[in-house]
Amino acid sequence: MVEENTTTTSTTKHDWFETQAVLDLKRWFQAIISSHKTLFTLLWLAAFTSAFLWQRDAVSGLVVLHGGGESLKKSESSLLYPKLRPAGFSLVDFGGVGDGVTMNTKAFERAVSEISKLGEKGGGQLNVPPGRWLTAPFNLTSHITLFLHQDAVILGVQDEKYWPLVPALPSYGYGREHPGPRYTSLIHGQNLTDVVITGHNGTINGQGQTWWTKYLQKVLNHTRGPLVQILWSSDILITNITLRDSPFWTLHPYDCKNVTIKNLTILAPVYRAPNTDGIDPGKTDSCEDMLIENCYISVGDDAIAIKSGWDQYGIAYGKPSKNIVIRNLVVRSNVSAGISIGSEMSGGVSNVTVENILVWKSRRAIRIKTAPGRGGFVRQISYKNLTFENCRVGIVVKTDYNQHPDAGYDPKALPLLEDISFTGVRGQAVRVPVRIQGSQDIPVTNVTFKDMFVGLISKRVKKKKHIFQCAFVRGQVIGTIFPAPCENFDQYNEQGQLVKHAVSWNVTDIDYQI
Repeated sequence: MVEENTTTTSTTKHDWFETQAVLDLKRWFQAIISSHKTLFTLLWLAAFTSAFLWQRDAVSGLVVLHGGGESLKKSESSLLYPKLRPAGFSLVDFGGVGDGVTMNTKAFERAVSEISKLGEKGGGQLNVPPGRWLTAPFNLTSHITLFLHQDAVILGVQDEKYWPLVPALPSYGYGREHPGPRYTSLIHGQNLTDVVITGHNGTINGQGQTWWTKYLQKVLNHTRGPLVQILWSSDILITNITLRDSPFWTLHPYDCKNVTIKNLTILAPVYRAPNTDGIDPGKTDSCEDMLIENCYISVGDDAIAIKSGWDQYGIAYGKPSKNIVIRNLVVRSNVSAGISIGSEMSGGVSNVTVENILVWKSRRAIRIKTAPGRGGFVRQISYKNLTFENCRVGIVVKTDYNQHPDAGYDPKALPLLEDISFTGVRGQAVRVPVRIQGSQDIPVTNVTFKDMFVGLISKRVKKKKHIFQCAFVRGQVIGTIFPAPCENFDQYNEQGQLVKHAVSWNVTDIDYQI
């Protein structure tokens, strides 16, 4: 009798938990469809899952690729690589050992040298098999495909004595952290054409922990090297790999043209991994015609930073970053910003579209930063469909970011900031949705906001009213936005009819206490 009662009670509890689970599921689904932020997140999770499944299926099933148009199948005993080039090689063929201990620098160098002889025939593909391939920095060549198996990890050696020194970048005139030369990147290329770095989500790991510690202890005498850096090159494709724990900037195309970066995962600790920017296109220095899409980036500095040179050196170099599309990203930066322009923008930045971006748990979401002495311009910048979650500041424009390479800059070289638009901005748990801090010398002009609703941290709203902060900015707001704009903006209705003129474009209500 006791056993029967126990069973009945157990069954009743099971039914109750099952009912609660169904109710919780219904509430969860209702929350999803009513939350712009959560829906966006789930869509991105689905997109990344699909990408990884594609990568897995590309290995295990039938793969049809451009180039030779060859179909390849994986056998039970060995993995065949997609044939993107007329000739293919394995790192093992050149003496590579993937045990995580043996140095493979010579193997990489021999492989690249062999492929460099095949340029007129279409180049060659270097396949990096499963394993942990320790190496010092090595150079790429034109018409090469570096292909990483899904279980392949290229490891950067941690001892800086293996990292050669190279001259400072001409548009920086300085090693960025120290005068003089700088350490090269782990994977390096310059004056190249037709370079592909891809794989089945294999990894390039810079093992940056030792570098970060030495930097913070101030015992390094030269600027740290990036993980992957390609200079003065064209027709670059980097896709379907993971980049992690770079000593310094992670992926740095410099003065390149026709660059496509997509389907990357870029990782570094969000704290105490200084200057581990995700993609810096000079950092995207002086690059032209670039697409960055479908990436997940969580790092210890800016997720993406568009730059074009530093003060007098950047002005003299005179190469703008332009014609850049950044879309479909999930990014995080606890100490800096999700998507940045500047502060080194002395060659100019123009014609940039940033769309379909989720920035989560970050100090700042979108930032433009510059200062007197930079010169140059930031103009024709379009932001569309932005989502902020748990960000301290949503949109920042700052004109007093006074870091300079040396005393030789001209403080009268003033940057121009104009023609910047924000359309479709959503967010929640944001402390300050907008902070645009122009100055009398560097006003920010023709800024447009349309279709914005950013939820705030309620306790902060009760204490402070200036949650849309402005100084020396002029522009327009189209339709109703939340929070309400500052008085620097002309306000139009949805039909484009003027409703209210700006009170004064130099009204200042910046409050850094929020």
